[in-house]
Amino acid sequence: MRGVFVRYFSLIIVLSMLVLSGRSAIAQEGLVDLELVIAVDISGSVDDDEAYLQRQGYIKAFRDPKVVEAITRGPLGAIAVTYFEYAGSHHQMTLVDWTFINSQQTANEFADALAFEPILVNVWTSISGAILAGVDNFSRSPFKGKRRVVDISGDGANNDGPPVNLMRDRALKTGITINGLPIVNDKPSRYGRRQIPNLDYYYIDCVIGGPGAFIIVANGFEDYARAVRRKLILEIAGAEPANQPRRPQTGIVPAYGHDRPPCNVGENLRQDWDDF
Repeated sequence: MRGVFVRYFSLIIVLSMLVLSGRSAIAQEGLVDLELVIAVDISGSVDDDEAYLQRQGYIKAFRDPKVVEAITRGPLGAIAVTYFEYAGSHHQMTLVDWTFINSQQTANEFADALAFEPILVNVWTSISGAILAGVDNFSRSPFKGKRRVVDISGDGANNDGPPVNLMRDRALKTGITINGLPIVNDKPSRYGRRQIPNLDYYYIDCVIGGPGAFIIVANGFEDYARAVRRKLILEIAGAEPANQPRRPQTGIVPAYGHDRPPCNVGENLRQDWDDF
C-alpha cells in the first residue's frame, strides 16, 4: 500500500511539473487567455474625488484574491492588461502599458503601478476615441490572447470625436469585444450639467458589442469598486451576467419601458451648450 501511495504521489508531482513547465513555455511565447484594454473616463464631468474612486476601484480589484483566482483558473492561467484614462478625442493617456498577470504578485505589481501615477482630469468625452485607442493597443500588443476585450467605463455620452456607434461597429470587425461599465448618477458636473437619463441603455445600444458583450452598472461612483470587481471576474472567465438586456433589432420598439437615448445624444447636448 505504501508503494502505491508513493507512486501516486510521484505521479502527482510529475503532472504538476508538466503543467508548470507548460505554462512557463506559454508565458515565454506571450500566450494568454485574455488581452484586456481598460479605458476609464476622466472627462470634465468627473471631479477629482470621483477620479480617485475610479482609480481605487481597479487598484483594489487587481489586489483581490477572487480576481486573481479567476485569472489563474483559466486554461493558460494568465491574462495581459493595459490601462488608460480618456477624455476628449485629444486625450487618451496610458498609465500602465501591457502587463502579464498570472499570480497574486504580478496582479499586485499592476495595482502598485496604477497607484503610483498621478490623477489628472481633462475636458469632453470621446468614447469613440477610447474605442479607437483600444484597437490601436491591440495592434501593438506583444501578447496573443484567445480573447480580446476593450472595457470602457464612464458617466456620460460621447460628445467629442467621431460617432460612437460607427467607431464601435468598425472596431467589432477586427474581432474584439467591447464591454461597458456605465456610472449611473444624477449628480451635476462641475459645470452644473447633469448626465443623460438611461445611460445604461445608451451603453447597450451605442457602445458595447461583440461576442459575449455585456455591461455592469455602477450606481454612482461609490458603487464603482463593486462593479469593477464583478465585471473583471466575469470578463476574465469569459462569462456574462444573467438577464443581460440586449440591443433591440432595427425597427423594433424596445420592450423595457424606458426611453433609449439616441447615439448622438451627447453631440446634441454639446451643441446646445455651445449655443448657450
